[in-house]
Amino acid sequence: MNTTISLHGAEFFAYHGFYPEEQILGSRFIVDIEVDYNFGNKDEDNISNTIDYVQLYHIAGEQMKQTRKLIETVANAMANEIKSQFPLTDKVTVSIKKLNPALSGKVDYSKVVVNI
Repeated sequence: MNTTISLHGAEFFAYHGFYPEEQILGSRFIVDIEVDYNFGNKDEDNISNTIDYVQLYHIAGEQMKQTRKLIETVANAMANEIKSQFPLTDKVTVSIKKLNPALSGKVDYSKVVVNI
């Protein structure tokens, strides 16, 4: 049985950004994760048959702590770590929004989406 588990709106403060001031001042980020997988035996009520969203949050938090220049790199690292920890995954989608990016006008967020 194909199943999707999602984690939406996980908020982190981190120091990702291409420009040095972004890595000094930091920003707020919103992370969304969707994982498609085969649930297996739908009658067996066991967490080993599913994707633990507590672990998804932990993976996101650990990757957000590692300062990088590109949020694409962060999203890709998250997706790869999820695939590594949960081999039953068919597809992982990670979206990262950078709130209030430092631009010359008002912008709610910039966003990157990675699918693997």
